[in-house]
Amino acid sequence: MAALLKIRAGRDQMSAIERRIADFILDNAQLLRDYSSQQLANALGISQSSVVKFCQKLGFKGYPDLKYSVGEAIARADNGDEANDADAPEADGDGGLAVDLWRCKSEAQEETRSINPPEAVEAVAAAITRAGDRGKVFIIGLGEDDIHARAFALRLSLLGILTVHNFDTAHMTASVSAAAAGDVLLAFSEHGKQASLCHISRLFRERRGTVVTITRHSSNPLRAYADLALLVSAHDERPHVEPLLYHSALQHLLDRVFVLLCEAGRTEQLQANLERIQPMLEG
Repeated sequence: MAALLKIRAGRDQMSAIERRIADFILDNAQLLRDYSSQQLANALGISQSSVVKFCQKLGFKGYPDLKYSVGEAIARADNGDEANDADAPEADGDGGLAVDLWRCKSEAQEETRSINPPEAVEAVAAAITRAGDRGKVFIIGLGEDDIHARAFALRLSLLGILTVHNFDTAHMTASVSAAAAGDVLLAFSEHGKQASLCHISRLFRERRGTVVTITRHSSNPLRAYADLALLVSAHDERPHVEPLLYHSALQHLLDRVFVLLCEAGRTEQLQANLERIQPMLEG
């Protein structure tokens, strides 16, 4: 969905009013065909000219051009879903579901890649590299977010980077007292709304450390404390599918960071640690 992808990709560089328009379109794409530019402006409490300028800034001729592009993209997606359902083998009920899930995951990964340009991912990898050379990397995630936090902490350890991983906020708050300038905090939070993580991030910045947040691309309180931010875009109307897309896209994003870290001269350390661990896994 090129039009919506363009809006998501540019959202973080938009003004406050532009973000309000972007969020409304992203959340109500199916309803956009029923809105005129004036109705959209009235719904958001802004001027019609703001809507027109928003469209033109994204490269569209005007609001009708944007609305047509969004509607066309939605129609193509709907037709594609129907084709997948029609082509699914009758004897294999999972066949169509597997194809659809693969397609949705691919789209989520592509959208996530587009809103995390190479320079943003490289900046995170560089910060972790510097911390690994002379300091520590603190990692925290609560609930399901800890799945990725824990796995990434292990990967960093294999690269010889000193990590302080915790899923207990009280313990991490105490640990942050040992943080120093140049250390990095990786805060995993899908929705970025936990007040405890905001508190820890604020304390970490007071210690002159670098805060990296890993959240959805939507605006959230935790991102306000970020020096660097990794963003995930994963959307689906099915509540049992959307979390799968989020985890898939997030994992792909973390893999990009890990590969950069490896190629920054840590492959020998990785191989040495894997060889040390292997006898324990075989035993």
